[in-house]
Amino acid sequence: MRITDLLDKKSISLDASPKSKNEALDQIIELMAESGKLSDIEAYKKQVYAREEESTTGIGEGIAIPHGKCSAVSKPGLAAMVVKDGVDFDSLDGEPVTLMFLIAAPDTKDNVHLDVLSKLSVMLMDEDFTKALRNAKTVDEFVEIIDKADDEKAGIDERLAKSDDTSNGMKILAVTSCPTGIAHTYMAAEGLEKAAEKAGVSIKIETRGSAGAKNMLSAKEIEEADCIIIAADAQVPMERFDGKKVIEAQVSDGINKADRLIEQAISGNVPVYKAENAENSSTEVKNSGGVGHKIYTQLMNGVSHMLPFVVGGGILIAIAFLIDGLSVDINTLSEAERSNFGTITEAAAFFKGIGDTAFAFMLPVLAGFIAMAIGDRPALALGFVGGMIAKNGTSGFLGALVIGFVAGYIILGLRKICEKLPDALEKIAPVLIYPLVGILLIGVAMEFVVEPVMGAINTALNNGLAGMSGTSKILLGIIVAAMMAIDMGGPFNKAAYVFGTAQIAAGNYDIMAAVMIGGMVPPCAIALATILFKNKFTKEERQSGPTNFIMGLAFITEGAIPYAAADPLRVIPACMIGSGLAGALSMAFNCTLMAPHGGIFVFPVVGNPWFYLIALVAGTIVSALLLGAFKKKIVK
Repeated sequence: MRITDLLDKKSISLDASPKSKNEALDQIIELMAESGKLSDIEAYKKQVYAREEESTTGIGEGIAIPHGKCSAVSKPGLAAMVVKDGVDFDSLDGEPVTLMFLIAAPDTKDNVHLDVLSKLSVMLMDEDFTKALRNAKTVDEFVEIIDKADDEKAGIDERLAKSDDTSNGMKILAVTSCPTGIAHTYMAAEGLEKAAEKAGVSIKIETRGSAGAKNMLSAKEIEEADCIIIAADAQVPMERFDGKKVIEAQVSDGINKADRLIEQAISGNVPVYKAENAENSSTEVKNSGGVGHKIYTQLMNGVSHMLPFVVGGGILIAIAFLIDGLSVDINTLSEAERSNFGTITEAAAFFKGIGDTAFAFMLPVLAGFIAMAIGDRPALALGFVGGMIAKNGTSGFLGALVIGFVAGYIILGLRKICEKLPDALEKIAPVLIYPLVGILLIGVAMEFVVEPVMGAINTALNNGLAGMSGTSKILLGIIVAAMMAIDMGGPFNKAAYVFGTAQIAAGNYDIMAAVMIGGMVPPCAIALATILFKNKFTKEERQSGPTNFIMGLAFITEGAIPYAAADPLRVIPACMIGSGLAGALSMAFNCTLMAPHGGIFVFPVVGNPWFYLIALVAGTIVSALLLGAFKKKIVK
């Protein structure tokens, strides 16, 4: 969708002169109403003001992007206003706002306003673009400027689909993917694209993000490719690359080491991938990730498929607790009624029923897709069965984790055994021998090995966590929150996040609170530091800084990655200290969180929300000050 598709010319003013922030909001809401996209102007206005109370939409550099999403919006739309003399808008950098865009989105699942907000935020950081908008003489000229910038700022998938041959004839393909598909996937793609352009080689990149695979590589392109780069921490279909030179690397390498990957591809010193021989393949690519990366990728395949069930189910369960919390006085409930909290009222029971159903898939899906990453489709059923036994038994999350790997390798073993059978029997192996023998072996493994061992460990761990108090509890908060800031989306970050979501199921809600706050601090701290210490950041970093407030408050840690990649020895320690402090305070204040994602949008279900906000602010300020102290001044 183009930005001008949402922008009606009747909703543009180039000579507004509001005297206050409220007057500016009122005027731009009136412009939005001119487009006819609001069914209830007052209801929409209330939503815009409510959003502004959460945090200012004045993102700095004289720009504001107020927005509202509600049922009072009949069609998504934009309004724009140029304020020549500026208006005080409580902006993040204190500067008067001279350029405003208002977003209206209907209350649907497509999140149009978030997509447009993201693209606008990037475009509006271009000084030449905003200067041109402010100086536009007519509405038509204003729209033309936006159209031109929209073309130049095409999405990563649009750009990558237009790959042309270059003078040296070298053809490189790439695939990027991360477990959640939110940021790393596209950052790695952009890094590889720029590195290829710099080296003068042709590249086409398939991105496997949260919306699925885009810009898919064709069989002809794969056949003609000189080298293929796989920068991924999630499972990528690899059989199609059999016999081709393949570099396997972590998705973070596509962001931080893109030049090195392109150089290796050009050099030709790349192993040939053998799809039919997993053992040889693992050995050949050991310099580009090795066994450890392969195991991590298999694990992340399970995690990435599990997350939608955890996030959706977890938030619905949290809503159920919120409804009961607002509807009944817990102090008047009997012990039996308290044990049913979350299902006391009819509305709460409805939400919790759906949430519990989604949550019930968490462990089977985790184990199933770990197994599938190892043994392909036949291993999926084994993993599901093992995960379900773990869910109904005592081994829980740890049991599902272990049995996922066991299931995958059982299928690999059965496959080798069946290769020695007569052709007639070998052909029925996938539909009879693999599921029958495999599921039986999974049941035996769970009953006699995994459940007794991992069940004891899991029970001891949960009992230990539940009994933690004082300094030990605060130490745990420091550890899990700091882990969220070590690699900002990498293995440590994901390990802490998965641990937190598993503890929701175990009833330890304080751990998830510490985990989420640890992930929110780094981008928020970097955004604040770019405002407070302008001489410590490049012009490009300062322009992109305020966007990190949006990402941080939405619990998207990945917004901090470019800053950490540019100066890891200073940025990462500063972020870890602030995150650790926020996690410690969250634990000390007995803050809890029953939702596994959402940032500020799930604050209503946070236990002790004001103290939680204090912990977030404290961690953000400390990290920002440390960034100012650690980082060196930029020499012009």
